[in-house]
Amino acid sequence: MRGTRAVIMLVLALVAGIAAVVLAARWLTEQSGAVTEQVVVASRDIDLGSPLNANMVELVSWPAGAVPKGAFTKVADIDGRVLLSSVQRGEPVLEGRLAPVGTRGGLSAVIPEGKRAITVKVNEVVGVAGFALPGNYVDVMVNTEDERQKLVSKIVLERILVLAVAQEASRDETKPRVVSAVTLEVTPDQAEKLDLARSVGNLSLVLRNQVDRTPTVTEGIRKRELLGEPAAAPEPAPAPVAAAAPPKPAPRRYVRKPVPEAAPKPAEPAGVEVIRGVQRSTAQF
Repeated sequence: MRGTRAVIMLVLALVAGIAAVVLAARWLTEQSGAVTEQVVVASRDIDLGSPLNANMVELVSWPAGAVPKGAFTKVADIDGRVLLSSVQRGEPVLEGRLAPVGTRGGLSAVIPEGKRAITVKVNEVVGVAGFALPGNYVDVMVNTEDERQKLVSKIVLERILVLAVAQEASRDETKPRVVSAVTLEVTPDQAEKLDLARSVGNLSLVLRNQVDRTPTVTEGIRKRELLGEPAAAPEPAPAPVAAAAPPKPAPRRYVRKPVPEAAPKPAEPAGVEVIRGVQRSTAQF
């Protein structure tokens, strides 16, 4: 009885195993017969700004329902196109990561329209000990003198993208590198501010969080505020300078007109008064 039961269990296990093998083979057959497309992928790691050619890419089969948007199916379609960002081996080459048709290779290909690239001289301290790498964002701070010849430190530019350090523009490295120059992506207005800032004072780069987009408005800090010294009394305003009085007009001269002389009265004829009693009379000659 026990032997019969064991045989039955063995047969059932064998049947189940055969069924599993058949089902697995059928599933593999269905998967191999699924619809696929040829997609262009990188055959090696490629840095940004590099012009693509047939030696850098290859065609691989990709499930038709999972082809990334913007992928290429022909190698000829990407010949001569320039990468805007680095691509790893086996990664599909997408339209959104390529510069417009006709763009030449180099760093200028990765500069967006309306932006500029400017290089500033740095050292181990200014360059944040080499942690200001391509793809990072930094703030630019200047240390100079204000209008009253007082030292002041002020952040003049915020969230500036680092395009390259020295002659390297790869954004895949994370190891710090101490270099002598850093290339930044700026607008024309920011380029003017940065050029003026480096001519009037010392520059420092301030590394910031990659996702921090909050603008920061500061008034800068001066030596007096840094040391906690009391505010200096305001300088007295200079006494107003009295305006010169306008010259007085010359006194007007009045010329008295001559009064015409009166015509001489005719001489009265001579006479003698004669008194006769109570009567009086005048005799003329």
